[in-house]
Amino acid sequence: MQIVSPYVHGYDEAEGLRLQDQAATLEELLHCGTTYQSRSRVLEVGCGVGAQTLALARRSPDAQIIAIDIAETSLAAARRRINEAGLHNVEFRLADVHALPFALSSFDHIFVCFVLEHLPDPAGVLGQLWGQLTPGGTLTAIEGDHGSPLFHPESAAARRVIACQVELQRRAGGDACIGRRLHPLLAQAGFIDVSVAPRMAYANASRPDWVEGFTRRTFTAMVASVRDDAIAAGLADAASFDDGVRALERTATLDGTFCYTFFKGTGIRPA
Repeated sequence: MQIVSPYVHGYDEAEGLRLQDQAATLEELLHCGTTYQSRSRVLEVGCGVGAQTLALARRSPDAQIIAIDIAETSLAAARRRINEAGLHNVEFRLADVHALPFALSSFDHIFVCFVLEHLPDPAGVLGQLWGQLTPGGTLTAIEGDHGSPLFHPESAAARRVIACQVELQRRAGGDACIGRRLHPLLAQAGFIDVSVAPRMAYANASRPDWVEGFTRRTFTAMVASVRDDAIAAGLADAASFDDGVRALERTATLDGTFCYTFFKGTGIRPA
């Protein structure tokens, strides 16, 4: 039986576009230092619409990448994206991370980006992924932390709508602040030589691409997308939620700033 973990942001076309904007803006920040050797087998868990897959495939053109997701509509979009880019080193499969269809020790490397935050038992999943690696194989995990945003002008209304996002994710079984937990999660799963480092996204008027690509199209769009769910859950009324979104949009104006911290962790399965 397939176990489907709730994805609080949904699977509509707008969310797919937001993920693509996010990946394009953050590619160098998040993927710097991640390449895989020729003929190595790489598993990407929770590939979604292929937003991160594109960077993986371009940066490691001679690796064999198997990308999995639980949503066939997302996989179809990912296949189109990779085909349009003229890349031929990715195989897509419908699969659930809780019930992987692969033999143990099948992969040299595993890549997990923005997935653990949505899972009710990330520690258990990391333990399963440990078993999918060959001895000496590596796992790379990237997660954000919704407790990390710093912005100007400061706004209690903006903080409240971010808190709505965090609470909705908690109710769905996830943790929007999981970035700070990456090191202990990887270590407890049995990985060695665990290394976790912050990757800070910062946008101001001197970085217009980041203002548009991250502050507006990534973070603010993500928070705005949960409006109806937050109101239905009684976490906010329409007026207060809209005030909070406007306050976030204000940080993208000429005298505004926005800062957010991602965490990138790596670990090795002992040989």
